[in-house]
Amino acid sequence: MPMLADPSTKYKGYTPIDLPDRKWPSQKYGKVPVWLSTDLRDGNQALANPMTVEQKTLFFRQLVKCGVKEIEAAYPAASDTDFQFVRGLIENNEVPEDTWIQVLTPAREDLIRRTIDSVAGAKKAIIHMYNATSPTFRDVVFRNSKEKTIELAITHTKIVRQLTEECTAKYGTKFRYEYSPETFTQTEPEFAIEVCEAVKAAWGKAGTGEDRIIFNLPATVEIAPPNHYADQIENFCRKISEREKIIVSLHPHNDRGCGIAAAELGMMAGGDRIEGCLFGNGERTGNCLDFSDLQSTIDTVTQCNDLPIHPRYPWAGDLVFTAFSGSHQDAIKKGFEAQRIRHTEAEATRGPKYWDIPYLPIDPADLGQNYEAVIRVNSQSGKGGIAYLVKQHLHLDMPRKMQISFYQVVQAISDREAREMTVDDITTAFRDTYHFGGSKYAGRLALRNFKISNEPSDDPNDSGDEAADERRRFDGTIKVDGVYRVIRGNGNGPLSALLDALKTHLDLDFSIRDYIEHSVGEGQESKAASYVEIVPAGDRKSSVSWWGVGLDSDIAGSARSTSAIGGRALPELKLSVGFNARSGQEDVASLIVNALGLELPRRLQTSFFELVQRTARDSGGEISYESLTNLFKTSYRFGDVNASPAPFGLGSFKLEHVGEGSRRQFVGEIIFNGEAKAVAGEGNGPLSSALAALHPHIEGELSIREYSEHSIGEGTEVVAASYVELLYEVPGSKKRSAWGIGTDTDITASGIKAVFNAASSLEVVA
Repeated sequence: MPMLADPSTKYKGYTPIDLPDRKWPSQKYGKVPVWLSTDLRDGNQALANPMTVEQKTLFFRQLVKCGVKEIEAAYPAASDTDFQFVRGLIENNEVPEDTWIQVLTPAREDLIRRTIDSVAGAKKAIIHMYNATSPTFRDVVFRNSKEKTIELAITHTKIVRQLTEECTAKYGTKFRYEYSPETFTQTEPEFAIEVCEAVKAAWGKAGTGEDRIIFNLPATVEIAPPNHYADQIENFCRKISEREKIIVSLHPHNDRGCGIAAAELGMMAGGDRIEGCLFGNGERTGNCLDFSDLQSTIDTVTQCNDLPIHPRYPWAGDLVFTAFSGSHQDAIKKGFEAQRIRHTEAEATRGPKYWDIPYLPIDPADLGQNYEAVIRVNSQSGKGGIAYLVKQHLHLDMPRKMQISFYQVVQAISDREAREMTVDDITTAFRDTYHFGGSKYAGRLALRNFKISNEPSDDPNDSGDEAADERRRFDGTIKVDGVYRVIRGNGNGPLSALLDALKTHLDLDFSIRDYIEHSVGEGQESKAASYVEIVPAGDRKSSVSWWGVGLDSDIAGSARSTSAIGGRALPELKLSVGFNARSGQEDVASLIVNALGLELPRRLQTSFFELVQRTARDSGGEISYESLTNLFKTSYRFGDVNASPAPFGLGSFKLEHVGEGSRRQFVGEIIFNGEAKAVAGEGNGPLSSALAALHPHIEGELSIREYSEHSIGEGTEVVAASYVELLYEVPGSKKRSAWGIGTDTDITASGIKAVFNAASSLEVVA
């Protein structure tokens, strides 16, 4: 069918009201309306599959939860189902004492009687009667004159009055009366007023407060712009008599898509009450009551109406608060940052914390929603939105240059897959790119543990990436392509010392171009997040750079980057020790950590390396991998080795607190050259109390020079490894020291075992 060349030849235009001095355009919209929900009546009749009694009951309860105080529950005379539903609400005490239940009836005596019977016994009820008043209905549908139309309304209003008074006398129900000149907006304005004046007179009980009569003025079919509806409402409010005894109720439909606008302008024009359905069902305007848990309302409505909520429906749609555009996302991100500062200042001065975020006119949290959907990412999105999501979900506030770098990663994925990037997609991409979040995302290099110590600078004028008064020494264990390596380096700070270690042991030569840090969390749970940008050494202006991110309770331990090595080959761990050897003590320590899982303290590394060197010299200059591990086991009585029986061993024991401080008492058995002896000792901790228990049975004195510990394995298989260096002093003899190692599922037991193994190596005189 071809498009109409001149629609005016087919459709009549609306007749504007001559209201040159209209006041509503200059009114400020701020009056809170009385809300009436007609979901269960008008909304229900608009459904392809009307609600069951169970669904209606669920819906009614949700409306009560939302705080709706006037609920049109049914058209009881239309069906037994509607009648029984209303009776069930009343008889089961579903209607709160402060809530008015409203029922609809046409102007027919038999139907009015049935309607009033449905609410008999209710505490509060509104009888809503209607009859059509527009020319089309008068002339075509009912073939009534204006006079007969008025007479119909008067007669049946009097019937409503009589029957409600009888019901009140019998059941105590308090009634109010609502009258609708159906098709009000298509009715001649003066005639609509004339009908309502006649109805008010016939009712005869209009007063103030709860005794006001309700005139509902529906846009039964929306045939004009919302400003015309406002003109009609203002004209009615001006000319109706005894305005103080009237509630003007608005019932705009949405045929032209202006239902909400008509309701708002109608309120500015003098309306007091709005009749509507949740989410526009029945083509009515929505409500705005207690929607602090809006999702439960959405769930109830979609379940009962069997209709989805449009993704763009105001306040409730899935995409209402969503920004895909990069510029929008950037504005929202900056808005949240500025508001956080503004609210902090307001809290200090006890001032108001106003909401002011670009593109978000209302806080989603006030509707019981979260910020998950505020920013979503597709090919149109920018770095600001991506950075916002990373900050929200990983608590990492990326530097601007890093945002640009990661934005390119996300855009490449989005372009390649041609779809929206979910939060999980983005956080996973971040973890994969920067190897952040545990062993699952580990790169080719992974830091296992480290220690930073001070080292006096040989050159006080030396400077590098980090200014410091003292040079730092990095000692650590890293995993390189699945193999543990012990590395060591020196620098002007922790990071430069680490870079020196990577250069020395792995031929990786980089410089730091940018370093930024911030805290995550507060108090004792606070951690440091660090961001490091590295470039090829000597080229700080390089166009190629790599970012790394780390999170740790220690700021020095939080910075790392493994992205820069890419797929390059790294030096393998090989062993060749002895005279003119290429391997150092770090290589020997690396083999021990890979073979036995033991991360040796630096002094123990040095001690064992000296032993290895002597052994290699005696065997011709080199020592094999297997020989080295066996040498370690026998030297430190570790594992299943054929070593001579230890002079000292640990039997059963227990530790008890002494007083209110940290002192402990060791009570148990110590094996002296194969013989068990009961011992006891007291000290400032488990190890010192064990030594105190040992001292009465030996010559000289033992003291702890160094102690360290770490875990081996994960989960239920984890054990503790302890390392103790004991110093042995006997009057008239030279001081001697030795290392002991102990492992146990209990960290205290592992430390005490290490003490006795060290004592055994010292050949302590018992």
